[in-house]
Amino acid sequence: MSNTPYDLRKVIEELKQLPGQYHETDVEVDPEAELSGVYRYIGAGGTVQRPTQEGPAMTFNNIKGFPGMRVNIGTMASRKRVGQILHHDYRTLGQLLQKSVENPIKPIKVAKEEAPVQEVVHLATDEGFDIRKLIPAPTNTEEDAGPYITLGVVLGSDPDKTMSDVTIHRMVLEDEDTIGMYIMPGGRHIGHFQKQFEALNQPMPITINIGLDPAIAIGTTFEPPTTPLGYNELWVAGALRNEPVQLVDGVAVNEVGIARAEFVIEAEIMPNHTMQEDINTHTGKAMPEFPGYTGDANPGVNVVKVKAVTHRKDKPIMQTTIGPSEEHVSMAGIPTEASILGLVDKAIPGKVVNVYNPPAGGGKLMTIMQIHKENEADEGIQRQAAILALSAFKELKTVILVDDDVDIFDMNDVMWTLNTRFQGDKDVIVIPGMRNHPLDPSELPQYNPGVIRFRGMSAKTIFDGTVPFDMKEHFERAKFKDVPDWQKYLD
Repeated sequence: MSNTPYDLRKVIEELKQLPGQYHETDVEVDPEAELSGVYRYIGAGGTVQRPTQEGPAMTFNNIKGFPGMRVNIGTMASRKRVGQILHHDYRTLGQLLQKSVENPIKPIKVAKEEAPVQEVVHLATDEGFDIRKLIPAPTNTEEDAGPYITLGVVLGSDPDKTMSDVTIHRMVLEDEDTIGMYIMPGGRHIGHFQKQFEALNQPMPITINIGLDPAIAIGTTFEPPTTPLGYNELWVAGALRNEPVQLVDGVAVNEVGIARAEFVIEAEIMPNHTMQEDINTHTGKAMPEFPGYTGDANPGVNVVKVKAVTHRKDKPIMQTTIGPSEEHVSMAGIPTEASILGLVDKAIPGKVVNVYNPPAGGGKLMTIMQIHKENEADEGIQRQAAILALSAFKELKTVILVDDDVDIFDMNDVMWTLNTRFQGDKDVIVIPGMRNHPLDPSELPQYNPGVIRFRGMSAKTIFDGTVPFDMKEHFERAKFKDVPDWQKYLD
């Protein structure tokens, strides 16, 4: 197995060697609300409703209504596990990803015979074709708009095939050959390409790739300015693995799929055509999203018509995630950390030691920056770093600044800073009326009339918990003796 290219199966085999990191079960589970309900207790973490915890990745081998298929969840729902998957210290994953962006390895194309994902082919023209029976997509809660693909990497190109891109969107199975896809306005390159196809009144061919090496999922979530238009994030995954991602030509659309995926849905985004997301349920709800709330059903999601579904022969694995789980934090947060580090290091090199986007912000809304002040000329640089991050990453809402003697991965240490190195009247900087993320329910006009003019606007807040350079001697932590061989007392 060690010489085979990376895919989800290879990662699972590696996780099996690590105590407590992987579990599978043959107990039957219903993909409708029950599977997510079970995993919520075992390992979802993040901002999922309590009780939840950090726990193992899981594969459910016995899915009600889907014999011979499996569902994997939570592979990335632990930052430490992501470090193990990428063979890197979890504390410096941001630096690893930043280096990978700067040293891309581009994908290669392989023949159909070398693409496990095309071992079984179902065409939409086949009698009885129904994506809802072919893909064991779970519903996260009982009020979801339907079964959702939550970890499907959408691959598309511009009309001239000069550039391509990958992004992750929420996608609900609406009927036998229709998917409703929410493309958030602005910033996503797939959306940019789709607008070009709409201008030509042409459908946009895409592939939806499911069941992937986590390196692909994590690389995929980079956004501008780190990965500008024309930069395909599959290049990041290639760099993380030091081997190119393998692509294969579609069987029914003029686009490529990821050859070592478990499932590929080949489809077209229809031009100038939208539909109600919850057309089957009318609950007004979509699915749980990363801030910890269930998103409102969108009245006008893009209509995606499916042309084919291909998958592996041997018990294909549907990969899924719970919206507000720690898995989202890994996928969205670590690339954002990398982007912040890359940006601030260009502007103020050497002053931001490390960055962490914790589960409390779902990976996107909050960042903790570890600052190194060497002399009095560095005083104030911490606030510049925070403003840089807030201006470049519109979904960032809160920045906490701490000194380099604080463990940014330990929220008790961070909150200790805000209790002993911080005064609310002096160290809070609020910037009102900025653009943020529409899934945060506090960003509604009625929450702050006149200031929040449109949904998705927010005040941004900096909490400066760094010690003023000229007062350092008042803030030295108690000094304990270094005992390098402390572990012998546990033997």
